[in-house]
Amino acid sequence: MHSETILKYADSSKKKPFKVTKDIIKRVVTELVGEEALPIVYFLRGKTFVSEFIVAEDLNIEIHKTRNLLYRLLEKDILSFRRKKDKKKGWYICYWDFNEHNIPHLVDKIRKEKLEKLKTRLAREEASQFFMCPNACSRLDFESAIESGYHCPECNELLRPMDNNRTKEFLMQRIAEMEENPLAF
Repeated sequence: MHSETILKYADSSKKKPFKVTKDIIKRVVTELVGEEALPIVYFLRGKTFVSEFIVAEDLNIEIHKTRNLLYRLLEKDILSFRRKKDKKKGWYICYWDFNEHNIPHLVDKIRKEKLEKLKTRLAREEASQFFMCPNACSRLDFESAIESGYHCPECNELLRPMDNNRTKEFLMQRIAEMEENPLAF
């Protein structure tokens, strides 16, 4: 089993270090690339300089799909690679490493992006009045409701004013939770 690594943020004055666990890796990889990339990341964890052919063979994944996932993970800075020329065949082979040291940075990046989206949504909720279809087909802001003549664009029912206080409370609670806990992403 892999030992858990304690990694610090670049700006350690504001944030406490945390352990990079399998669960945190799962959350980051799933968020950035998708669940189908997890076997590759788990396979590479604790290993260095692993050929893409070995990854594909050991995980029983077609080489084209393996390469696609490897490059998607590379794009998000979860993996890195080195390329070497095979002396016998003359082909280039990529050797892959898991960038476990980047996980805290990626956690912080995901959290900041989600926080920004939540704050933007809260500002929109606070700045506008909303109208809802009684059949829950659509929810429109004031301007869109006027444009549609206060009728649902889906079923043509008359829209009703909506109390969005619970939505605002939920957003404020989620923002506070994420600001308080660096791993709440």
